[in-house]
Amino acid sequence: MAESPSSSAQQARRILADRLAGLARDAGLTGRELAVRCGWHHSKSSRIMNARTPPSTGDIRAWCRACGAEDQTADLLASLRSAEGMWTGWRRMEQAGLKQAQEARLPLFERTRRFRSYSSWFVPGLIQTRGYTEAVLRAVQRRRVEVDDVAEAVAARMERQRVLYEGGRRFAFLVEEPVLRNGIGGTDVLVGQLGHLLTVGSLPNVSLGVIPTSAERSRMPVEGFWIFDSDRTNVELVSGYLTLTQPSEVAMYADTFAELAEMAVYGVDARALIVAALDSLR
Repeated sequence: MAESPSSSAQQARRILADRLAGLARDAGLTGRELAVRCGWHHSKSSRIMNARTPPSTGDIRAWCRACGAEDQTADLLASLRSAEGMWTGWRRMEQAGLKQAQEARLPLFERTRRFRSYSSWFVPGLIQTRGYTEAVLRAVQRRRVEVDDVAEAVAARMERQRVLYEGGRRFAFLVEEPVLRNGIGGTDVLVGQLGHLLTVGSLPNVSLGVIPTSAERSRMPVEGFWIFDSDRTNVELVSGYLTLTQPSEVAMYADTFAELAEMAVYGVDARALIVAALDSLR
C-alpha cells in the first residue's frame, strides 16, 4: 500500500518538479538565473524544484519560456493537472456543501461497469439505506462542513443507487464484520440497514462478502477504497480523497481486494453474520 495517504500525489509532484529542474539544467540555468528571467524571487525556483511549492500554470509557462522549452509546456501542464487531481482535501471538496460533492461523482458511477468496494468503517454508499446515509452525512456535516445541505446530499446519494438496478453492471462489496455493529444512527437505523443488506446481497449482479473478526488474516484491515473497472481507484481517508489512475497503483489495490476477498464469507455464511448482528440489536 502507499506509504502515506497522499504519497502517490506527492510522488507525482516530485516527478513534475524533477522535470522542471531538468529543463533548467539542460538550459544551463541556475535557480537564481531562472528566477531573474521569470521575474520572481530566487527562493521560489528552489521551492518548485524541490517540490516544496507546487507550480501554477503561469509558473510552468514562464519556466518553459525561460528555458527555451516552450514545446514542453502542454505536456507539463497535463502533468500538473494530473498531480492536482490526485489528492483533494475534504475542506476543498465540500466547501460548497455535501450535495455538490455527491453529484460530482455520479458520472463516474454511470460509466463504470465493474465495481469493487472494500470498507472497514461503514456500509458502502451504494448499499446504504436513506436513514443510514442521513446519519453518516449528518456526522460529516457537523464535523467539517459549514453548509447544511444534508437533505439534498442524501437525495443525491439515493439517486446514485439506481446504477445497482441498471443492466450490465457488476458489484462486489467487502465489509469487515464490525461494520455490521458500528451503531451509526442508532439501533433503529442499523436494524433497517442490516435488513437492507440481506435484500441487496440477493441481487444477481451483487456479491456481498463479510470478513469475520475470527478470520485468519493474510491482510490486515486497510483504508476503505473503491475500484472502478480496472483503471481508477478512489480512497477515502480522514484528511481527504485520493484518486489513483496509474495502472501499477490500481493493480496494487486490486491485489489487496483479492486477498481480502479470500478471507470473506458469502451467501448463507454472510447472511448468518448479518442475522447475528440483527439478533444482538433486537
